[in-house]
Amino acid sequence: MIENKVAKSGLITLDLEMFRGKTPVHAFDLKDYLYMELILREKDFREALQNLDWEPYSDSVIAVYCSADAIIAHWAYMLVCSHAQAVGAKVLYGTPEQVKLIIMLQNVRAHDWSQYDGRKVLLKGCSHEELDPSVYATATQLLLPYADRLMYGEACSFVPVYRKPKEKKVRQDAQPAG
Repeated sequence: MIENKVAKSGLITLDLEMFRGKTPVHAFDLKDYLYMELILREKDFREALQNLDWEPYSDSVIAVYCSADAIIAHWAYMLVCSHAQAVGAKVLYGTPEQVKLIIMLQNVRAHDWSQYDGRKVLLKGCSHEELDPSVYATATQLLLPYADRLMYGEACSFVPVYRKPKEKKVRQDAQPAG
């Protein structure tokens, strides 16, 4: 009979991929609204936003950024937010890749890590897409107060990261000094 030692070990494997946001992220590059790719004209920008079909952005996340080397006034981002709100979109500043990372880190921070109290936890090392190291660092910081042991990799081949120090047992028959 084949014995599954991993199943018997009580090891909990966490795939941090589960923290990727499921809401679509749409790119909103302000470069497309610049005059000569240098300056954002308020009147033209307001008109363009007014005439834009916002429905495709409905109930999504908009990554607003500027890929051109231009100075963008803060009010430009505020105007995008005001239009996006009408269709239930959330606006975050950054490229789509940066925004996806922001969302993932928000999801990691919102997770209830106390459920791993006193447990052996393995943060899965292989994923479909490479995860940013900050995701592993954030999950580790949030797990350390709870996990008995923390590892990285796969159940068959892992790197030990942390082991909670054993508490020293005080003998019951010891006499206090005095």
